[in-house]
Amino acid sequence: MAKKDRATIRRGVHTRIRRKVRGTSARPRLAIYRSLNHIYAQVIDDEQGATIASASTTEKDLRSGTGGNIEAAQRIGRAIAERTLAKGIESVVFDRGGYRYHGRVKALTDAAREAGLNKAEAEAAPAPAEEEGAAA
Repeated sequence: MAKKDRATIRRGVHTRIRRKVRGTSARPRLAIYRSLNHIYAQVIDDEQGATIASASTTEKDLRSGTGGNIEAAQRIGRAIAERTLAKGIESVVFDRGGYRYHGRVKALTDAAREAGLNKAEAEAAPAPAEEEGAAA
């Protein structure tokens, strides 16, 4: 069997994720793409085949320094949440795009939740500090 490069493996994982994750008009899909220097987020209604909102580090107002770090991902998370909430959508389905839920991808989604997307999810998850205090 031939060796596969990292990008080919990621595309396969993304394909498997997309079989399960669908965006609707009521709850569209928040799709993430990250490159070495930038990070991109789109809110997509798969039923209509339309992008509802998007944000990336290539935009002039969101660009500052490098776009390939956690601070940039947090800026994009807050921006995509504001734009999505302005369109009247409060809940989305997260599509990590085949990337591990770690680093920039996690920072983007956490910032989006803090900015108001998926409030029910953020409230349902207990804070780690509370769990440690209860165990002691």
